[in-house]
Formats: sequence, C-alpha cells, structure tokens
Amino acid sequence: MSLTPEIHYCPGCGSNLTRERRFGKERPVCPQCGWIYFANPKVAAAALVIENGKVLLIRRAFDPFRGLWTLPAGFVDADEDPRRAAERECLEETGLTVRVTNVLDVVAGLEHPRGANMVIFYRAEIVSGELLPADDAEAVDFFALDALPPLAFEATKRILGEFAHK
Repeated sequence: MSLTPEIHYCPGCGSNLTRERRFGKERPVCPQCGWIYFANPKVAAAALVIENGKVLLIRRAFDPFRGLWTLPAGFVDADEDPRRAAERECLEETGLTVRVTNVLDVVAGLEHPRGANMVIFYRAEIVSGELLPADDAEAVDFFALDALPPLAFEATKRILGEFAHK
C-alpha cells in the first residue's frame, strides 16, 4: 500500500510533476520551480481506559471495519497535542472525559488506505461523564479482557494483548 498519494501538479506553480530520486527515494518533483513533495504521516491517538478490570471499547459506525470494536481513537489535528487528541476523541466517541496518564506505545503501519500511518496509544483514566456513543461510534461498552468482542485493528489487538493486563 503506497503512503504517497497520487499528486500530479505543483501547488506552487501548477506545472506537471515528474518523479525523481531525491533524499533516498523516488518523489514527485516540479521540474520548473524545484518543489519536492514529502508525504507527511497521518497520526492518530488512542486511549486505553480500564475500569474495574474491564476495557472501554467503541463499535465502529462506519467503514472500514464497521461493526467491529476498537479503542476510542482518532486523528491528531496539525496544531493539537496528541495527548489532548486522545482525550478529545474519547469524549467525542464515548461521552466520557478522561485524563491521559502515560504513553503506552507508538505503533506504525497503515492498516487501510484512509487510516493513520502511526497510532500513539495512551493509558487514560475516567474523570467524569456519562457513557453514550456518539461521533463515529455506534455503541460503547466495557468488556472483560477475557471476553472481548471482534476487534477492528491489529494495533488494537496488539495493545490489548501487551498492556491491558498490566
């Protein structure tokens, strides 16, 4: 799966781009003004919330992986602290205000074309709120770690396997 989107025209001068080897790999380059396209990774942030031995999960309302479960997560805005993004996404999807306590891991790897190139996973604790699905979650619930529903992402499975019991 290519991480570089199809880009055909220079955003500076409008010229057709060519592909040239620059900085160790083939990249779109403008033959007129010299502009070089560097693909920036999409970053997501996720919250691992465990309450009374159960993990907080949301059921995805949209494709890809609609109907499967995952941790509350979403993209980090360009001007946003990733910790705040994890807290914001948890609030938007679950109705719960959480506080990030520590970083668990950073997982790289694009799992679908519209997804993140890397996900920062945080441990978080509930501060307040009422459990209600919203945004892109069609359901939200707590699950025993030995009775998890079908999970959407390999990164979620990895984090739950590594950190949920600690």
